[in-house]
Amino acid sequence: MTERGCVFCAIVSGAPAHRVLEDATCVAFLDVRPLFPGHVLIVPRVHRDTIADITLEEGAALFANAQRVAAAIEAALDAEGTFVAMNNRISQSVPHAHLHVVPRRKGDGLRGFFWPRHKYASDEEAATVATKLRSALG
Repeated sequence: MTERGCVFCAIVSGAPAHRVLEDATCVAFLDVRPLFPGHVLIVPRVHRDTIADITLEEGAALFANAQRVAAAIEAALDAEGTFVAMNNRISQSVPHAHLHVVPRRKGDGLRGFFWPRHKYASDEEAATVATKLRSALG
């Protein structure tokens, strides 16, 4: 199932892209605006807007492919590691669920890339947040 006007659905359907991996569930291709050369996007073949919309099988395939791509990036590009991330609505420039697998090297300048980190004001504040999350999870 594809979404009309979705650039990732177009790629899944055969539009030009620098593909690096394909299987029955996913397609992986180079990001056209990479953080570093070798930045790969992995998308489910079926259009899913967010992580909450993907099936467990699709999620397993996405992460299995992320493992394969991460290992390939390290081997082929002499990367020291990778950064794997998934935006969900905010900062998701294409509303089709996708994983980023980005090559990393010490001193590459990628620091505080997404957000500044802040400690909880107290252990009680952390406990309150954890309780709210557990409650929402049922």
